[in-house]
Amino acid sequence: MGDNNEKLKEFNRLNRKFEGLYHVVARREGLSDSAFIILYELWDQGDGCLQKDICDAASISKQTIHSAMRKLEQAGCLYMKPGKGRQMQIFLTDEGRKLVEEKILPVSRKEAEAFGELEEEECAEMLRIIEKYLEHLDKKIKEL
Repeated sequence: MGDNNEKLKEFNRLNRKFEGLYHVVARREGLSDSAFIILYELWDQGDGCLQKDICDAASISKQTIHSAMRKLEQAGCLYMKPGKGRQMQIFLTDEGRKLVEEKILPVSRKEAEAFGELEEEECAEMLRIIEKYLEHLDKKIKEL
């Protein structure tokens, strides 16, 4: 058990380091973490995606995303339109597209380069193991 405890500590340290990389990039680009995530997801999912889609993809609360979206809307980077029911569709403005091209796409390209330096089997195994761990963790947390 002790060995697994040390491995879990190392996994958690690496996970925090991973998250920290994006925090540093967001700050360097003059964006909040939430704004960075919203712009990244809008680029990734495409115009018209739902606020719920961004929350789900980023695992961030609706309130946090909503607040950051309002700030981006006030800055002229995005606008929202009602979708089905109470859902809001989100769209980038021309200014928002420019921001994505300048601040998000370079990061995405570097991610692809880093991922491309792994062997195909390594990528598949890493994704498989992380997915399996998350499934187990989700079950355990639901038991609380």
